Amino acid sequence: MPNPKRQHSKARSRRRRTHQKLTVTTASMTGAGSKAGYSHRVCPITGCYKGQQIVETKKSA
Repeated sequence: MPNPKRQHSKARSRRRRTHQKLTVTTASMTGAGSKAGYSHRVCPITGCYKGQQIVETKKSA
């Protein structure tokens, strides 16, 4: 297997690694507007997505 003839510089390695980072997911207001949630996800409080009831949620007694 071929090996590099010269050592890569620290800057070159670090430049490559700058693109390997996690992205932070941003929260926005849900359709109900009661709490912040994530876009394109079912609301955990109401169980609605795009105005339609998708998941039955347990009601607190």
